[in-house]
Amino acid sequence: MELLKVENLSKTYGTGEARVEALKNVSFSMQRGEFGAVVGASGSGKSTLLHCIGGLDEADGGNVFLNGKNLFAMGDNERTIFRRQNIGFIFQSFHLIPELDVEQNIIFPILLDGRKPDRGRVEEMLEVLGLADRRRHLPGQLSGGQQQRAAIGRALITHPALVLADEPTGNLDSRSSQDVMDLLCRAARHYQQTVLMITHNMNLTASADRVFRVTDGRLQELGGAAE
Repeated sequence: MELLKVENLSKTYGTGEARVEALKNVSFSMQRGEFGAVVGASGSGKSTLLHCIGGLDEADGGNVFLNGKNLFAMGDNERTIFRRQNIGFIFQSFHLIPELDVEQNIIFPILLDGRKPDRGRVEEMLEVLGLADRRRHLPGQLSGGQQQRAAIGRALITHPALVLADEPTGNLDSRSSQDVMDLLCRAARHYQQTVLMITHNMNLTASADRVFRVTDGRLQELGGAAE
């Protein structure tokens, strides 16, 4: 079942000689439960693509459909709520709230919606993340890998249909990077969530179902794994 459909996505920054076409008519789609990886040189448009798909940045042209709903046809408030309930974001910088402990950081998106967390799901998430014994620790008391796992838990706790990960292993050592990849793969396989991840590390694309390369704002699919 098609979950994500991107049509002719375009984005330009600057004017005149400083004008840069970050995205040039990018089109592709992803099925529910697929794990996609996006590679490309710095400045190629990878992060711009992810930000436009997630509705964090306005595109100049094109459309993004998630579960058949066009993000760009929504008003700002509607898109904010839709994004919070349907899209999980994972960034290279963990963006955890330093005054909240691990469990509080993970359930924060649920509280934002005024809902009560499902205790069973919270316990399952803490176990899957390997953070059950760290639930009362503040971010400053955790290693980088543990902080990123908490950030992943926050992205997954609302059971979003789409997870967007921008260099999620960029600040981690090789072992922690593999742990993060294993968690993202599990989300795609076990929870049938669609994951789209940006990475500069070609070795990490081996776990992906599909690999894309962005070059000068254009998207090319490489296949099931990068050659």
